[in-house]
Amino acid sequence: MGLTAGIVGLPNVGKSTLFNAITKAGAESANYPFCTIEPNVGVVEVPDERLKKLTELVNPKKTVPTVFEFTDIAGIVKGASKGEGLGNKFLSHIRQVDAICQVVRCFADENITHVAGEVNPLSDIETINLELILADLETVDKRIDRVGKLAKQKDKEAVFEYEILMRLKETFEAGKAARTLSFTEEEMKVVKQLHLLTIKPMLYVANVGEEDIADPSANPYVQQVREFAQSDHAEVIVVCAKVEEEIAQLDEEEKQMFLQELGIEQSGLDQLIRAAYNLLGLATYFTAGEQEVRAWTFRKGMKAPQCAGIIHSDFERGFIRAETVSYDDLLACGSMAAAREAGKVRLEGKDYEVQDGDIMHFRFNV
Repeated sequence: MGLTAGIVGLPNVGKSTLFNAITKAGAESANYPFCTIEPNVGVVEVPDERLKKLTELVNPKKTVPTVFEFTDIAGIVKGASKGEGLGNKFLSHIRQVDAICQVVRCFADENITHVAGEVNPLSDIETINLELILADLETVDKRIDRVGKLAKQKDKEAVFEYEILMRLKETFEAGKAARTLSFTEEEMKVVKQLHLLTIKPMLYVANVGEEDIADPSANPYVQQVREFAQSDHAEVIVVCAKVEEEIAQLDEEEKQMFLQELGIEQSGLDQLIRAAYNLLGLATYFTAGEQEVRAWTFRKGMKAPQCAGIIHSDFERGFIRAETVSYDDLLACGSMAAAREAGKVRLEGKDYEVQDGDIMHFRFNV
């Protein structure tokens, strides 16, 4: 699908440590022989227990997980929207990602200085979000100058766009992100053309100390971030970047033992990958045969021919129908043959909306 989430944060919040963990835990499938495509892009496997179960059921020659990309974005300082520090580079990189993961420091450590002199996650969030809002305000103001003249002449399209631009301007001047607004389908077409930074979905990554991993709710900084995220139409996950970097160097068995010792079921990195994946409205379907069991990423709402096209354009062009069974039904039946006997395997046509967890075999003719 080629979608990527950008990791942002102030200096010394754990952004680079987390990205190092991502690149060390990089995907090792044939299509991604090395986990870093470019110096600042890490490719990771999307954790999915269903793939493991399907592999046990089908016993294929190989198993291929689906993958997701994270982009490490240049650090930010106050004034980035005006080009301070690496501001212009920072903003241009954010424009290229589909979602934003903002790392926020929620731990005190006298050996790690804080750019503002004290640990204050809400102040950190405000610094970054304000720069994004100011950049969007500048974009909208420039557009208002152009569209305003046509709107005064009662141009219908210009009037429609001008009203949207003024709503955005008021929102930005109130210090709020574009994603806090609701838009109709027609309005969204106008908004998309503006390429706003604050319309992108946001995930706050609360970086805690090792002592807080088992019970992050006890950390007052984490509570502050969660409360703020609710008002910002954003989600929060909790990680310990330092521990994640250690985990990324372990094999699967060692990793599970380490997680048990820490008293947690899932690594923060696995949670981050899954949360970023869901944030973009992505889901997974599977193909399963003797040669390989494979996971494929698709956008929720896609129809069967579009999902077939993810494998190969010929599959979409010559689509006839899709032999489909849900993951739960296949697991309950124990085999594809048993699922067929039980009437759980369906033949779906061009209008079928693919569901997360579908196991599909596409029939096509080119």
